[in-house]
Amino acid sequence: MTRRSKPSRRRPSAHAHRPGPPLRKRVRRALPARGRIAAGLLTAVLIGGLLALINGPWLRVTRVAWAGERYTPATQLQRALAPLDGTALLTVDASAVAARLQRLPAISRATVETVLPDTVRVNIVEKVATIVWQTNAVRLLGSADGVLIGQLALEADLPADIAALPLVDDRRVASRELIVGDRIDASALAAALLLSEVEPAALGSEAVDLEVRLTDADGFLLVSREPGWEADFGFYPDADYGASGALAERIEAQVTAIRTFFAFEGEGTVTWVDARDPRRVYWRP
Repeated sequence: MTRRSKPSRRRPSAHAHRPGPPLRKRVRRALPARGRIAAGLLTAVLIGGLLALINGPWLRVTRVAWAGERYTPATQLQRALAPLDGTALLTVDASAVAARLQRLPAISRATVETVLPDTVRVNIVEKVATIVWQTNAVRLLGSADGVLIGQLALEADLPADIAALPLVDDRRVASRELIVGDRIDASALAAALLLSEVEPAALGSEAVDLEVRLTDADGFLLVSREPGWEADFGFYPDADYGASGALAERIEAQVTAIRTFFAFEGEGTVTWVDARDPRRVYWRP
């Protein structure tokens, strides 16, 4: 005799439930007709008030303040921030304003905030100056990436922190066209920084200080005022800059060649040393 199995009874899930009435019906049940009308009117008033604040004569930008600038001229900041004047404070796009400011040569980072009822505040972080690039017209301040971020008059006294930076006296014709925002060629910048680190003692010299000079005819020179002589290091092609360590090795070889030369010929009798090819050093008395 075949035994008939009983149909299984599944226990309903503890989480299963019938969908409730839509939110609109629940609101209608919770609020009488007059309450719904009042809520609608209140919503309309709030939206209208917000639109009035945005588009009306209130909460308009009338003051823009900034802080943190040193190399960036006030005229550049005023020009970049001028579009904010009179705009609705609540519609100011802080990110877009910051991005516009960060396109200025000296600015590394900018933060923008709106302050009720009418103010925009800007905090600026500028790039760090690492070198002074002097032309026959102006002293330009360069950052680590070679971008020229500021300028000082030739006759102006350098602040202590700027005076401590390497200085290159660029006497090339092309240097007359350099302005803030331009970029120093990477190979020239690398060579200038390495040459600025050469101490007189490394050359076997008794000079107190050395000047880095750049000319169209000779390239890079190290110049001593007392005793008076010039050492010609020449030009450094991009190939030398691109090869890892090649530029530093070449300059080190030139320094060694000059030191060896001064060991045999007193520097007091020399006015010019040609060390462009460290294997053959030429000189003039």
